[in-house]
Amino acid sequence: MTLLWKILLGIFLIGRLSQGQDEDLLNENIEQAAVGEGTEGGEEVEEPEGPGADVSQPDHRQPCAMWMGGVPGTPGHSGKPGRDGKDGRDGPRGEKGDKGEAGEKGDPGEKGDTGPAGPRGFPGNPGLKGARGESALSYHSAFSVGLSELVPATNVPIRFNKFFYNDQHHYDDISGKFRCVLPGVYFFTYHLTVYTKDAKVSLFMNDKAIMFTFDQYQETNVDQASGSVILRLEAGDEVWLQVYGDDAFGGVYADNTNDSTFSGFLLYPAIPVSARRR
Repeated sequence: MTLLWKILLGIFLIGRLSQGQDEDLLNENIEQAAVGEGTEGGEEVEEPEGPGADVSQPDHRQPCAMWMGGVPGTPGHSGKPGRDGKDGRDGPRGEKGDKGEAGEKGDPGEKGDTGPAGPRGFPGNPGLKGARGESALSYHSAFSVGLSELVPATNVPIRFNKFFYNDQHHYDDISGKFRCVLPGVYFFTYHLTVYTKDAKVSLFMNDKAIMFTFDQYQETNVDQASGSVILRLEAGDEVWLQVYGDDAFGGVYADNTNDSTFSGFLLYPAIPVSARRR
């Protein structure tokens, strides 16, 4: 690009130089012709007076058509950025864009206050019939025993040796104690014949006296003493009867026509939750 500008500038200077030489040659010819005419006539030619009468100086002004356009100048530096224009008016609302991807799950917020209770709902449909549960009849524990003679000793368990019912063998005639196998609620009762002396009997549970029964013997009479209680037992608990006190209170009696009995049975078992059928 720089070489092109140099070539154009050289052409322009050569043209101006040629134009100046032609003008100088023309002026010399005009002067020689004027000198020749004055010599031939023998008279000097007077120069015209007045403004604009000087014809010896040629008019260097040329018509516009004779002018030559100049070489374009070097582009100027970029101007400073103009001021920001005023904000334009809001354009029309665009179409709804596509739904973006779901963001990451945020941290749990703080627990809000408990709201007011809502209105009571409608009753639900009845549920399905549940599975058959455990029957209390499937758990058995019962005994009923009696004496065949006068109690021989006091402050020890009374050993009943006549059996009316003891199918589960939960009553032990050797120790004279009922031993719980099935935990639950039990009912115990006793009916004793009192003869020849006073009787004081206590019902024990695990070496602790639970209740007492006392009967004062009347001569020539056969008395009766009785008692009953309901107890909650765990597996391994033991229950028994014994004469409480010294030999003076050992009037518990039995023979062929008079009985002294001790009975007990399970009212309902305590079934663990883990063992219940669902």
